[in-house]
Amino acid sequence: MTHYDYLIVGAGLFGSIFAYEAKRKGKRCLVIEKRKHIAGNIYTENREGINVHVYGAHIFHTSNKSVWEYINQFAEFNHFVNSPMAVYEKELYNLPFNMNTFSKMWGVRTPDEAKSIIEAQIKEAGIDNPQNLEQQAIRLVGKDIYEKLIKGYTEKQWGRKCTEIPAFIIKRLPVRFTYDNNYFNDRYQGIPIGGYTGIVEKMLDGIDVKLNTDYFEFIKSNPGIASKTVFTGPIDRYFNYRFGDLEYRSLRFETETLDKDNYQGNAVVNYTSAEIPYTRIIEHKHFEFGQQPRTVITREYSEDWTRNDEPYYPINDTRNNDLYHKYSELAAREGNVIFGGRLGQYKYYDMDKVIEAALAAVNNELGQILE
Repeated sequence: MTHYDYLIVGAGLFGSIFAYEAKRKGKRCLVIEKRKHIAGNIYTENREGINVHVYGAHIFHTSNKSVWEYINQFAEFNHFVNSPMAVYEKELYNLPFNMNTFSKMWGVRTPDEAKSIIEAQIKEAGIDNPQNLEQQAIRLVGKDIYEKLIKGYTEKQWGRKCTEIPAFIIKRLPVRFTYDNNYFNDRYQGIPIGGYTGIVEKMLDGIDVKLNTDYFEFIKSNPGIASKTVFTGPIDRYFNYRFGDLEYRSLRFETETLDKDNYQGNAVVNYTSAEIPYTRIIEHKHFEFGQQPRTVITREYSEDWTRNDEPYYPINDTRNNDLYHKYSELAAREGNVIFGGRLGQYKYYDMDKVIEAALAAVNNELGQILE
């Protein structure tokens, strides 16, 4: 039996970066992945000549120049700018909330006019100590924006009424008094030309990879296969749910190919009415400015999660954060296991933050890689 320095559980971005850098340091790695493919949730699949984001839209953005330069080793990025739209009943709005949004909503033209309306609605609401998400949102942006662009979308996301969601979930909401539809403020933004899967393929080149492999079954038959383990699966599963389940929201995707070249004219369109069951529609070709004769769209549904479902969004409320703290204390005592990634650290990560966290783990384990 081959012995490895590291058994890396999960071929997503965190695990693949760790494997890539460990290999560069002369370490021997085995990557195992329970899915049938590498790249985790950033996996892209070519359909109709279009790179489909199989697990939802992934738009790379960062203000960290070192991270931007790091990821550009593995792919050339285009100049895609995320400018989502929102549909409320028969109305169409720009996101994030900006002067284009306010002009459409109220017929205003200047920042002063928009500020005056928002401030008047906040004053009229008279909410000084918000007790739930609804009150917090109205206190931040007023009634109109809340009711048309926040309420229905948020309730679909969480599967609960906004009056039942804690106020701390939204500490702030982005409001811009400029005509700027760029969703992110980060300096660097784009989509890898050819999709994300190619990035991970380059990272894992020359490294042993086993797909369709469950860690818990695999380790029973191969208990001494590696000196250390990098575990990017659910931390509560690793400890056999000793303190109970950490909770998530899950997603369901309905993807179809349409016999037309352009369905919605934008990569991402949110549906904010509660009556529409899905939260958004993604048209994948627009991420790479595609001109293909057909198009591929995905409707995204937010759903309740059970152990048999794919965990997507950690529910970082007080109960779950306290539970994770108990698991992290156990993890700290596992001398030969490094826990990382969204599931291993029970934390929602943008892609740039995954890279930062993975390189920090490498730095801590093997020496400095990235300043």
